Amino acid sequence: MNYFRSAPPSLLDRAWLVLRYPYDILRHPFDALLAIPGLPILLIPTFSSYTTSLNLLFFYLTWSTLIISNPPLRVELLGTLGIRVFFYILPSLGFLAFDSALPNLATGMKEHGDVALPLGEEQGGKKGRWWKVALVSTFNVLLGVALQTGFELLFTRVLHVRSALKLSTSLPMPWAVAIDLIRGLLLREGFTYVLHRYALHHPDSPITPYHVSWQHSIVAPYSLISHYDHPLPYLLHVFLPTYLPALLCRFHLLTYLLYLTLVSLEEAFVYSGYNVLPTGLILGGIARRQEKHLMGEGKGNFGCLGIADFVCGTGVGDEDVVDDVRGEAERKQVGERAKVKARGVGRKTKTRARE
Repeated sequence: MNYFRSAPPSLLDRAWLVLRYPYDILRHPFDALLAIPGLPILLIPTFSSYTTSLNLLFFYLTWSTLIISNPPLRVELLGTLGIRVFFYILPSLGFLAFDSALPNLATGMKEHGDVALPLGEEQGGKKGRWWKVALVSTFNVLLGVALQTGFELLFTRVLHVRSALKLSTSLPMPWAVAIDLIRGLLLREGFTYVLHRYALHHPDSPITPYHVSWQHSIVAPYSLISHYDHPLPYLLHVFLPTYLPALLCRFHLLTYLLYLTLVSLEEAFVYSGYNVLPTGLILGGIARRQEKHLMGEGKGNFGCLGIADFVCGTGVGDEDVVDDVRGEAERKQVGERAKVKARGVGRKTKTRARE
């Protein structure tokens, strides 16, 4: 009989490890910096003059070393937090600082003029709740990261099953990443539509008053509004629709970080209130539909992209997602025609100059 064999950890010991784990991660800031997967992706191709094959090889070696030398949960937690900070919180705070420091310039770029300024008179001025919006939004982002960590700890430490996300030294294939991204965005659209319409805007739902009195109390959208809500509606409206597709499809962590990057950038730009947005009509159409929902007492436009509203007939306004796609295609055709004409004019000018 082996008297020196250690007893298995009790349920209380496991609970203590779960509560202590975030503190253990934050004790090592240098390891935390190295555990952000987004940094190798951005830095290696940017600061090197090697070929694409060598860049991919360096990235694979960096990723493999990262996975082998760090606990998987630390990589996932800090990678998720890094994506949220770099692609949502910092851009949104930058928009907020720009609107506050240069209100006259920002007014000309806002879809609703000075009404959408965070420090404008319609929003309460300098004594308004812009600071509350910033604090609550940041808190909700951290709450979502904490809940994602809790799910992983529940699966791996308590239930002893595989992790929610796939984390391995191997890299996902490009077509697998593309398929997962499409599935994830479509599932996010469906989850957002159902939960937003029936849990946050149904008259019999007990959560509706919280959502209406928080997010829908904003006069016009500006940066950080997408994550500004009571924590319970926030989890149903933002966190679950974003995280459940990755959980159900069991994304590779790199795929999830790319998916979360797209979602974070969409949330930062769509709710910024600007009428000049990247990707032209597509993102601009999404922003206009979200503005009509937010400023129209939630009477329609429950999805995040507009696809579910188009299918279910709950869109508000004259334009829908099909009009956005058609307009984007026409805009690209006009751009190509202008380039062809410019080339033709350039050739004629050179010919005349030679003559």
